[in-house]
Amino acid sequence: MDIYFAYHLKTKDDIVIALLSDLGFESFVEEDDDTTTAYISEVVRTEETQKHIDLILQQYDIDFQVEDILPQNWNALWEASFTPVHVDQFCIVRADFHEKDPVVLYDIVINPKMAFGTGHHATTFMMLSAMENIDFFEKRVFDYGAGTGILAILADKLGSTKIDALDIEIESFESIMENAEINGTKYITAIHGTLDNIPEEIKYDIILANINRNILLQSVTGLQHRLVPDGVLLLSGILIEDKSIIEETYFQVGFSTLFFIEKDGWVCIAMKKIP
Repeated sequence: MDIYFAYHLKTKDDIVIALLSDLGFESFVEEDDDTTTAYISEVVRTEETQKHIDLILQQYDIDFQVEDILPQNWNALWEASFTPVHVDQFCIVRADFHEKDPVVLYDIVINPKMAFGTGHHATTFMMLSAMENIDFFEKRVFDYGAGTGILAILADKLGSTKIDALDIEIESFESIMENAEINGTKYITAIHGTLDNIPEEIKYDIILANINRNILLQSVTGLQHRLVPDGVLLLSGILIEDKSIIEETYFQVGFSTLFFIEKDGWVCIAMKKIP
């Protein structure tokens, strides 16, 4: 497994987090004080990427420290910082060392290691919340940029019978398989690669994409081709100020907005493919 770098940033600015996410940072943890810890792989943090990171941190006048995180240190770091996430009484996201909550409908166990997606970030929380309002029963689902597989796992629990969970990062691919097994899922297939690894002739009833603005804009045609008419597309990783450009871009290829959710400066948009 790769070595990771933890950037301890003296900020919780969503714009800074979004910019760093675009550069390949995989996970962000808001600490109790006014800091955010952002994680990036040694493989992704090239010399060119580091220049862009430095420019962003200088532009926003962010104080920071960088720490090397070896793979064997991650579990201890995770256990020390992770608390269960409740999405009302709909679902709970917890680690395997937390007790199960008998009140919630769906119990999700996530051991993320270095993969993104624990429910703590507003975008993942909103995706989980929005899924309560979508019919997944016996539906074919594509989780694009699946991270830990958290959304795919919930889709399986909601009754989906075919779920392809795709991520470009090998750590995420491994995490999806591990978490799918921990949760006793039946219908999740983990795929390591890009959108090009999903043939266009494969069609889905629902596509879940919690990534970032740039990838969502680049993927508009690819996602449109892989969704059935009247299919549902659930998008997040979008700052509120970028909502209009995302919607306008997807409107142009035949989507309409069903509903949206806002939280902490981020937005989650549910869209429908017009027949």
